[in-house]
Amino acid sequence: MTDTDFRVALLAGAAAGTSVDVSLFPLDTIKTRLQSHAGFWKSGGFRGIYSGLLSVTIGSAPTAAVFFCTYETTKNFASSVGLSKSFPIVHMAGASFGEVTCCLIRVPVEVIKQRAQVFTNTSSYSVLRNTLQSEGFRGLYRGYLSTVIREVPFSFMQFPMWEYFKILWSREQGKPVDPWQSSVCGAVAGSIASGITTPLDVAKTRIMLAEKNSALASGSIPHAIKIIFLEKGVKGLFAGIIPRVIWISIGGAIFLGVYEKVKLICNKHFTEKGYL
Repeated sequence: MTDTDFRVALLAGAAAGTSVDVSLFPLDTIKTRLQSHAGFWKSGGFRGIYSGLLSVTIGSAPTAAVFFCTYETTKNFASSVGLSKSFPIVHMAGASFGEVTCCLIRVPVEVIKQRAQVFTNTSSYSVLRNTLQSEGFRGLYRGYLSTVIREVPFSFMQFPMWEYFKILWSREQGKPVDPWQSSVCGAVAGSIASGITTPLDVAKTRIMLAEKNSALASGSIPHAIKIIFLEKGVKGLFAGIIPRVIWISIGGAIFLGVYEKVKLICNKHFTEKGYL
């Protein structure tokens, strides 16, 4: 495997993030409303299904770009010190570092997006303004730790599986996988990881949507899981699992497929121009 140039990872990651988040936004809204304390119908049902889209449109590209730059940089560093890029531990470390870093951008976007999705009479801008007025800049990072706790285990599973499935497929056919094959591997890996980590996603959603100064707003994942379990049992912990698995399996296909395709295009273009 050759090293991925920082600029290629930046452009490919930005394209991948924007394409998946914008195209599958309605499914994400449905999942968020199913997980909210008020429930699906009281949170808006199928009305205003695109509420919060603006924040996602602005935040998707830099979030995914930062993730993939960190992920590829970690893999390149591992290669430089003699570790094989095919080692699962390298993929786990790269994905974990990537999530911790990109959540600095993702969490404010998620806070604004999810509040706009549930409180359907508000725009992304008004949610931003109200959050800053009532909670200050710190309010935009409510749920940062819970988001990291959700994302790291998810990526810890998804990316090693994605890379492993690609290796198996590549060995089977005797050549590197095509972007569409990478997207299939991403869909399978994403569906498995998303199903397992759904309780963490439900807890993260409830923390971000909780009233200011409430017990849930403290951002404790174990406390949130306990409250959800006492309220709705195991079923409550897996609220929204179907749209989540569908969203992430389709999203994984688009996200990782687009990433690989744009990587190929960028590598070809940069090589022809003499940039690589």
